[in-house]
Amino acid sequence: MKILGICAGAIFIMSIIHKISGAKTPVRASLISMLSGIIALIAVNLCSGFTNVFIPVSMLSLGVSAFLGISGVTAMLIIQMIL
Repeated sequence: MKILGICAGAIFIMSIIHKISGAKTPVRASLISMLSGIIALIAVNLCSGFTNVFIPVSMLSLGVSAFLGISGVTAMLIIQMIL
């Protein structure tokens, strides 16, 4: 129940951000952004055999990739490559 509340809150906050930025359908834009981040995280982990870069899937990495989208996954990749 707690996780559902966090997810609903994240969608609400992202919808407000998209509404301020001028999106016609802010909830849809938020969901697309969140899904694209999660898909990017999955793609990075599927390609880890070729790139030797792996982002462990945890609640934190899922949250960052869902809330920040592709830019969050990119930031995690850069941090992973530096460390």
